[in-house]
Amino acid sequence: MNKDNPDTMPANEPPRWEITHTEDVFLPAVRVQIGWQDVEAAVSQGAILQTEAHALWASWAAPGSPLRVAAGGVPGAVPTAAQLAHDESVAAANGKQTVPVRAPLDRGPAFSFTNTLYYFGGMLAIGAMTLFMTLGWELFGAWGVFALAVGYFTGALLAAGNLLQKGLRTPAGVLATLAVCLVPLAVWAFQSGIGMWPEGANDSYRDYHRFIDWRWLTLEFATLAAAVVLLYRYKLPFMVMPVAVTIWYLSMDVAHMLMQKEGFDWEFTRDVSLVFGLATCAIAVWVDLRSRTAEHPEDRQDFAFWLYLFGAIMFWSGLSLRESESELNKLLYALINVFLVFLGAAIGRRVFTVLGGFGVAGYLGYLAYRVFENSLLFPFALTLLGLGVVALGIWWQRNEARIHGRLAGWLPAALRPLASR
Repeated sequence: MNKDNPDTMPANEPPRWEITHTEDVFLPAVRVQIGWQDVEAAVSQGAILQTEAHALWASWAAPGSPLRVAAGGVPGAVPTAAQLAHDESVAAANGKQTVPVRAPLDRGPAFSFTNTLYYFGGMLAIGAMTLFMTLGWELFGAWGVFALAVGYFTGALLAAGNLLQKGLRTPAGVLATLAVCLVPLAVWAFQSGIGMWPEGANDSYRDYHRFIDWRWLTLEFATLAAAVVLLYRYKLPFMVMPVAVTIWYLSMDVAHMLMQKEGFDWEFTRDVSLVFGLATCAIAVWVDLRSRTAEHPEDRQDFAFWLYLFGAIMFWSGLSLRESESELNKLLYALINVFLVFLGAAIGRRVFTVLGGFGVAGYLGYLAYRVFENSLLFPFALTLLGLGVVALGIWWQRNEARIHGRLAGWLPAALRPLASR
């Protein structure tokens, strides 16, 4: 502390805003919910002057301010600590138990130029180790490839751990994800080295991301097992991405294994994809519920995003590729997509809303074609349909919060945590 100025901070204790990482706190997308009691606490701690506190609160809480929360609260709003303490004391006086309300789920890093560089560089490295493998790597031999894969794997994890210690979670997540993506390469090289790779057409690792083959199942199960262990250790949401991709690959390779004696059956593969998509969405719901009800902040990250994304795409694609001449089945398809639209709005997962919207639009287009088949009015009907969808999108955007709040109330009690934003 400077003796000439007693208000200065001690020299050996840097201010908190200097040691707080921008990635975690100061992003534009970060929002907090506070009450007047929290501001008073900040004044008592000397973080802000009393006059400044009154001026800020008067601006934030003024009627019509976008930061003001209505008396009844907003969907997904989290009460302040003082509000929770008051509610708990009232409930205790009435002999009731309260359910703890936790902070909103951390949706992860916002879209910024820095994060774009992180992910772009990471995806280049992941692509080099997965999609763009060439025959040149096979010149090292199976054990050479295994040593390189293990070396890259170890280096990526060491770098990820070092970045985590510095608070750089986004690049740490990218490198940890690279480590997960190296697992199938190491397993393939090891199996080839000890002579346990099954004989067949696809005996090169570069075919792993190109062809469906039951021989890849050992690689996929090993990747899933390694991902679970590493996720438990590092707890970085981007690491779930290779898990979701591996489940997608697994669905196709399992279908190939089950029908290898019958030949390729497209319809069977499509149906297996649909079932795996449903199963992936179910896993995503389970992961999402655990994340939202977790006590520790590290566990309250959005680990379910990639599972929802790939699960919904697998299910919707399998559903949409089904062919039927029955008008009843087509109507059922449209109703399922309507359900997806409202499900996505209720739980705040736009992937369901977007895919469901595509399905409904496709069905309406089919109806327009049926009604105006071989008619000059068909282009006009399709134009009106398109403009109607645009108008619906504008209305939805303006009322999304209210729609979410209304639909969230219809969720079963066990799924209510999914509605918190």
